[in-house]
Amino acid sequence: MEHFNAASAQELEQALLSCLRSLRWARRVADHRPYPDVDSLLAAADEAAYDLTWPDLTEALTAEPLPALPPDTYAAAHTALSAAHAAYEARFGHVFVICLDGLSPSETLDRLLVAIRSRLANDPEEEREVVADELRRLARERLISALRGAGLQSTCG
Repeated sequence: MEHFNAASAQELEQALLSCLRSLRWARRVADHRPYPDVDSLLAAADEAAYDLTWPDLTEALTAEPLPALPPDTYAAAHTALSAAHAAYEARFGHVFVICLDGLSPSETLDRLLVAIRSRLANDPEEEREVVADELRRLARERLISALRGAGLQSTCG
């Protein structure tokens, strides 16, 4: 926490942006320093994420990579997932995001396919809520990972 609280505004903003590419979120989290502990920081990061507007979330979505499959995934799975991603982007106009932390590599493909197929049935407003929650979860996990790593000197992803 010391490094986080003492980091320059520019250093911290860049590190936070690598967790979630929303300038509003990064500035809000940075502006509320110092944080007494990790739980306080995570609570503030969650609160800042909950307050993001759809344009803020769209900004973050433009930098989100597609969820990665384990390297030994067979070609047919890549084809199925590519088709599902294309259908999702055509329906909602942005990439599919999901937080997969805590899953083993063997569970990743099934979870991705089930989630994307299920979410294709959502109406756009419902999907916006799911996307906002997934981005919040991704930002939180990346922030935790960065704090465990090099004190936010490296990227969060």
